[in-house]
Amino acid sequence: MYVVDTSVWVDFLRGSDTPQVAILKGLLKSDDIVGVAPIILQEVLQGADSDARFEKWRKYFEGLCCYAPADPPASHVAAARLYQACRRAGKTPRSSNDCLIARIAMEHGLVLLQNDKDFTIIAAAAPGLRLYPVRQ
Repeated sequence: MYVVDTSVWVDFLRGSDTPQVAILKGLLKSDDIVGVAPIILQEVLQGADSDARFEKWRKYFEGLCCYAPADPPASHVAAARLYQACRRAGKTPRSSNDCLIARIAMEHGLVLLQNDKDFTIIAAAAPGLRLYPVRQ
């Protein structure tokens, strides 16, 4: 089971040719479960440049699994702790949302497909975070 970060969805929706997009296309054609988290859905939809595109994307994502925080207050607290752990290690993630995405992935035992250097930083502070290995 996979959760796909905004960084990959944006490239996918733009038609970009990245290793992560190729992996996502393969996952979508397979029997693997591919999903998003609510914050990923929000990030993708807020990037829509028209109402028509917003609705098209919203309908597309309705068909995917959506992994919510297991216990929202506890999940957000754990994400904040993860952010602090990264800061204490001297590498602050650019987006606190990425800490929440990482936390949700860990709570659900998901593999995170991403194309964002923040997750490498977060993974160093969260050994339980499983990133999809992309070979360039």
